[in-house]
Amino acid sequence: MARILVTGAAGFIGAAVTKRLCARGDSVLGLDSLNDYYQVSLKEDRVADIRSVAPERFTFKKVDFSDQHALTAALAGEEFTRIVHLGAQAGVRYSLENPRAYVDANLTGQVNMLEIARERAVGHMVYASSSSVYGGRATYPSSVDDRVDHPVSLYAATKRADELMSETYAHLFRLPLTGLRFFTVYGPWGRPDMALWLFASAIFEDRPIRIYGEGEMYRDFTYIDDIVTGVLASLDSAPSDDGMAKPGGSMGPHAIYNIGNNLSEHLMKVIDLVEQACGKAAIREYHPIQPGEVRRTAANIEAIQNDLGYEPTVRIEQGIPAFVDWYREYSGV
Repeated sequence: MARILVTGAAGFIGAAVTKRLCARGDSVLGLDSLNDYYQVSLKEDRVADIRSVAPERFTFKKVDFSDQHALTAALAGEEFTRIVHLGAQAGVRYSLENPRAYVDANLTGQVNMLEIARERAVGHMVYASSSSVYGGRATYPSSVDDRVDHPVSLYAATKRADELMSETYAHLFRLPLTGLRFFTVYGPWGRPDMALWLFASAIFEDRPIRIYGEGEMYRDFTYIDDIVTGVLASLDSAPSDDGMAKPGGSMGPHAIYNIGNNLSEHLMKVIDLVEQACGKAAIREYHPIQPGEVRRTAANIEAIQNDLGYEPTVRIEQGIPAFVDWYREYSGV
């Protein structure tokens, strides 16, 4: 089988993708800077988890892919045929506090990875975009053919820039590229800065949960297993350089897909399900919507359904208890 380069391999989605690739027989060269945006121990535990199930198929290197010289040195002598570029600086709210981290990781880092893909003539690079590119749209669900010219956070702006830079490389160098707009990913091994982790930890520790937008928020929650299925389906189906329009509008070998659950869930329903799974009620604090946030996300997934046969299978009624069960075991509550 193939050897795949995965960036962000110690991250939530990157680790899950790496495990699935190894499980199906591929080998993975994983890169991650292990930065301290959230606790490094969780990232190290994800890497250890991969090594425990695929010791012969997984190689890990600590490297910051936004550092061109470090990246080049780390990849010297390494062979790989495709790239899954999931490493990024994530988080909408943090982009208000530390904008330069997003410029480094999401702009410089994307160019570095595009250059690696071009120089190595890889068969395909899949990269992470975000549903945040849609901004505060008034029409739902969001389609990859919608205009996305009005981001409401720097994070969203950098992700849209990633798509535009990728379009340039597809046009100039005929490099096969696929961008994936993820919608609110959750599940075991998730990120501590995301809503479900924040809610569960607060409930178990008898702290108030902060509910933004007075609770009138809707998100297209997508379970991690469904996300991984979409990533691998995309990786295995490089866009053709056939002069035909691709999802997202490119006439080159560049496709953009939404990966969501095709359901926009009310935040209050989500909180109710977390409470049920935790076995105790939350102390609820209501706050105004935060700068850079949007009221609603909803994915139109027709393009990825039609092209790749993607069908999400996990509803929040199953996925939220699965996350809470994992959280109990991992945190020891």
